[in-house]
Amino acid sequence: MSVRRELLSRPARNAVRGWMGVLVVAAISEYWENEHFAPAADFTPGEGGVRKQTFDAYAASVDWTDVDHVARALRVFESLLRRIDRDGRKGGGDGIAGDDLAELREAFGRDGVRVGDDLRLHTAQVSRLVLHATQLTEPSGIHAELERVRRFGAEHVDDAIGAAKQLIEATAKVVLLERGLPVDEREDLPALIKQAQKALHLHPAALPAATTTASPDNAESIRRILGALTSAAIGVAELRNRYGTGHGRLAAPSGLRPRHARFAVGTASTWCELMLDTLADPDAPWRKAPDAASASS
Repeated sequence: MSVRRELLSRPARNAVRGWMGVLVVAAISEYWENEHFAPAADFTPGEGGVRKQTFDAYAASVDWTDVDHVARALRVFESLLRRIDRDGRKGGGDGIAGDDLAELREAFGRDGVRVGDDLRLHTAQVSRLVLHATQLTEPSGIHAELERVRRFGAEHVDDAIGAAKQLIEATAKVVLLERGLPVDEREDLPALIKQAQKALHLHPAALPAATTTASPDNAESIRRILGALTSAAIGVAELRNRYGTGHGRLAAPSGLRPRHARFAVGTASTWCELMLDTLADPDAPWRKAPDAASASS
């Protein structure tokens, strides 16, 4: 049985906790309660003054492996940090800047969370994939690539693009494995993408013809979206071949920006989430016609 991993690490949480000494207790409580958190009933106070203890009591009520909990907690952290920064600037200071901002970025960067100049927190759209991966027979490959995506974020663009491509590849192989279909390690990624989508009745060429009484899964609009998504996933592989890590080059690629990394990771996440969502859905069309998944690609 796989262990659910925390989506936001203790170093990131502690990086915010360390700033609590400059806020009043009421403000700390207010921001947590704005996101519908309450102090944990079984909280046992540890080290730190009343402000940090108040922060800890609310943080103890967060399930750090739960996608929704972590998303709400990140909104709390963002509000706390921005309040601290505003208060500091009102007093004529620099707020959270320089080395302090760099330390926050390092702490959150390990979890794939980017801290903007305005102290907004931006996350790679891969959280639901972690949730899906816990339901798989063999999730280690996806977990490894998710870890790479979180680690690189938008700070190391070529590495992030490489990780996005490998996340797609790992997901395609897991889908085939879960469906009891052979996995050819020598197969190129476009072929793997096609095979995995066919295994889940998500390839446009494998969909039955739409009728007026057909399921939404057979609609022409879905067929067009699936065709575009297939091309997008293959495009990530092509982007990696040209710009990502994994190949020796005479010169490092130029012109890459953080937006390219976020674009590649977002595209990979969308494709992988659709695949794993459909794999987990008890009412998905592939479950109603299991023999069709064995058709040749």
